[in-house]
Amino acid sequence: MVKIRLRRMGAHKAPFYRVVVADQRTARDGKSIEEIGTYNPLTNPATINIDAEAAKKWLANGAQPTETAKALLKKAGIIE
Repeated sequence: MVKIRLRRMGAHKAPFYRVVVADQRTARDGKSIEEIGTYNPLTNPATINIDAEAAKKWLANGAQPTETAKALLKKAGIIE
């Protein structure tokens, strides 16, 4: 199954995330199919940049977002 999830980037104690589309069997920071956005929780307020067109395409094709990714997609206004 294909999932929309976060890939952790950044330094120790300075997380930065990429929102990616990946097979559920791959490692958290492993190979992904496509990168569709970024999330930076360290800024105030947190910065969310997601390509709405790509996210909607993947959701229409059956990709399932994780709990955290779903919350970010809601905050970005991509899903209800």
